[in-house]
Amino acid sequence: MKTVTTALSFDGNCRQAMSFYRECLATELEVNPYPDASGQPSSDPGAKIMHAQLVRKGAPILMASDSSQAGSLRPGNNFSIAIDCDSVEEADRLFGALSRGGEIRMPLMDAPWGARFGMLTDQFGIQWMLNCYVAAR
Repeated sequence: MKTVTTALSFDGNCRQAMSFYRECLATELEVNPYPDASGQPSSDPGAKIMHAQLVRKGAPILMASDSSQAGSLRPGNNFSIAIDCDSVEEADRLFGALSRGGEIRMPLMDAPWGARFGMLTDQFGIQWMLNCYVAAR
């Protein structure tokens, strides 16, 4: 495993929350909004956030996004543990192990950002995201 990071989910106020955490934790903030209707990165300062992360000394310490399902968040389902894997084999192994007795929310698949990515909720109700950047296949 390269890193294990907490990923928070928000109901439209991700940018505001992550700006607050950046200030409190004295980190850098990287923000990527959801694409606009033409599929291009949105330049609207009020656009919902697809991916944000706080970075300290080049390493992510906290990730976040706005939920695509407005009103669905509640304490306990508003965060995930994100694992950045070293290999596709490791991602497959961890995904299989963590999903036993749980629920697969998104099977491991090739993602648009050039990684293998999947999401699950384990048997204890904890949400996980696994990501593995892969070389061109």
